[in-house]
Amino acid sequence: MRTDLAVIGAGPAGLAAALAASAREVRVALVDAAPGPGGQFYRQPAAGLGATRPEALHHRWRTWQRLRDGLAAAAVDVLTEHHVWCVEPVSGGFTVHALLGPGQEEPAEVHARALLLATGGHETVLPFPGWTLPGVVTAGGAQAMLKGGLVVPGSRAVVAGTGPLLLPVAAGLAAAGVGVAALVESTGPRRLARHARALAAKVPEGAGYAARLLRHRVPVLTRHTVVRAHGEDRLTGVTIAALGPDDRVRPGTERRLECDTLAVGHGMVPQTDLAGALGCRLDGPGVAVDAEQRTDVPGVWAAGEATGVGGAALALAEGHIAGSSAAARLRGTDPAPAPAALRSRARQRSSATALDTAWAPPAHWAEQLTGDTVVCRCEEVTAGDVRGALDLGAGDERTVKLLTRAGMGWCQGRMCHAAVAALAGRRPTPPARPFARPVPLGVLARQHTEKGPS
Repeated sequence: MRTDLAVIGAGPAGLAAALAASAREVRVALVDAAPGPGGQFYRQPAAGLGATRPEALHHRWRTWQRLRDGLAAAAVDVLTEHHVWCVEPVSGGFTVHALLGPGQEEPAEVHARALLLATGGHETVLPFPGWTLPGVVTAGGAQAMLKGGLVVPGSRAVVAGTGPLLLPVAAGLAAAGVGVAALVESTGPRRLARHARALAAKVPEGAGYAARLLRHRVPVLTRHTVVRAHGEDRLTGVTIAALGPDDRVRPGTERRLECDTLAVGHGMVPQTDLAGALGCRLDGPGVAVDAEQRTDVPGVWAAGEATGVGGAALALAEGHIAGSSAAARLRGTDPAPAPAALRSRARQRSSATALDTAWAPPAHWAEQLTGDTVVCRCEEVTAGDVRGALDLGAGDERTVKLLTRAGMGWCQGRMCHAAVAALAGRRPTPPARPFARPVPLGVLARQHTEKGPS
């Protein structure tokens, strides 16, 4: 199909962008891999599950209702179950290449004059001994099971790691009847207090979750971390320990918590595969944008977690600004985003910077990785293998990859990249990937045949 603006990603940023652009009378195609719009934040249970109170699984439900109703009334082509694997610059715009449906075997194309990337982010999970046991899930995965499937991952859980996502995950599991043995958070009140001014707007939301945890009698253990997960065929418990002032485990503080589920997460990183393949400049882990959310590639805008993880409110503001700008530039007029969106973006970016600093993982977490701890799950590469590559002279993630195959598997390093970088003593940098997801060879061959040999 042909359109003026293709928005990739139907989470908060993509929804706000599509609505803002459509209101300014440009044709918009909203492209997303999920069965329905909403993204991870507004994930909905399938209609067949008969959820009577889906709002109980969400906060800011009224915002979702406004977005949902606005999308239903707008002239936006909503293309669900379109798994975008590549965007190709062509004369007069861009071709978005996608795979259709759950099978992801049939190709589809969207031709657009301009492109807006609202691709979100993905979770970071730092490995530890036992993290590959059945019963260990990501914090976001546990939340997705509850929101999208109305199921819980087990009967007794520990929620651990660091970051603001842990609060709603623990509260949601407890409200669903799961016995939450503890919320284990590596950061502490003192670190949060240093950013009190920037985080002031987040206090009511955090207090609400804290009250729910108190009501369900969930212990909150700050400045603690998971040292090891236990079990043979599946998870049976975890050992946790307190962290000292130097962010190292304090000897003698270890204790075991019995559980059949560990929901663990250490924050999120922007999803920049499509942006990187297009040649967009990155600013740290996210896509670099100007005041209008434009990238340095003409005709390409970006908004939401792809430009830096900051939460749904920031994504909504950035999406509105980006959609307004894209529509205006396509029509040859000056952008006029809502002043409220500009104010919200400034306020939320300040909070996002504070959150990123306050909820950083423990500085020396990699020291607790035993030699047999699996780092790359796809290729079964251990911490010992990575350290062996470093002893041979590898000084970066790419060389470690060549020597050990870490990052060469199905996920292409999305799960192990941060761990390999930490073991190598480097800050992780977004790796370059030609495709955003695996593509059947038949689809590539068909494209080559249709275009003819180069």
